[in-house]
Amino acid sequence: MHDGEQVSRDDESLKQLQTLPKRRKGIYILPNLFTLAALFGGFYAIVMAMNGRFEMAAIGVFCAMVLDSLDGRVARMTNTQSAFGEQMDSLSDMVSFGAAPALISYIWALKGLGRWGWFAAFVYCACAALRLARFNVNTAVVDKRYFQGLPSPAAAAIVTGFLWIATEAGIKGSDVAWPMFALVLYSGLTMVTNVPFYSFKDVHFKQSVPFIVTVVIALVIAIIALEPAIVLSALFVIYGISGYVIFAWRKAKGIQTSVISTSTDEPDERGMH
Repeated sequence: MHDGEQVSRDDESLKQLQTLPKRRKGIYILPNLFTLAALFGGFYAIVMAMNGRFEMAAIGVFCAMVLDSLDGRVARMTNTQSAFGEQMDSLSDMVSFGAAPALISYIWALKGLGRWGWFAAFVYCACAALRLARFNVNTAVVDKRYFQGLPSPAAAAIVTGFLWIATEAGIKGSDVAWPMFALVLYSGLTMVTNVPFYSFKDVHFKQSVPFIVTVVIALVIAIIALEPAIVLSALFVIYGISGYVIFAWRKAKGIQTSVISTSTDEPDERGMH
């Protein structure tokens, strides 16, 4: 009698296993190629900084930013989103926009400040990790038009942009060590604030626009090409300040300043893959 019940239970277990969806083997190539290219940009930046080629290091970080902005869009356009891709993107961001700017700024300017130098570099690196971890566990977006805290690519652009301008002007890192110290701390700590920064997620590139918009875009590209270091750095500095302006405006209007609900549960507890 017991043997019959055991066989019946085994048959039921086998049927349940057969009905489970098969786990996909392999990964999507196209979006992860962009992610790996962005990771290479961060790695390249670190190598260039170690060799004293700081201008190329800054350019490497900016190239990583461009590639990082494309991988998600490519995945959505080709319907190749995956949990693996999300995790890969976070790890790439940590290298390119967390570790790389911290190490580059330390080698270029902060090293001469002794313990204060590595303190600032570590704070930036740690804040980038916390920013990315918090982004991964955000559960309820109150307002999708805004990020919670300064995005790590923008923080990296502010830090390396300053270095890029200084090296082009022939300024040594040791001469601007304390301004760099302040900038690194500002960028790092702003990443982990609740200050809202515009996300541009409500900008739809598939919609038709007036002809003048195309002309303006062409002019912006031309201006960037003339002085890429100055123009790009200025744009990201303005963006890095804009969050506090938005925060103050929302506070004055009595609008909720927090745009995200964050969970500290484990991924499995929240139904994440």
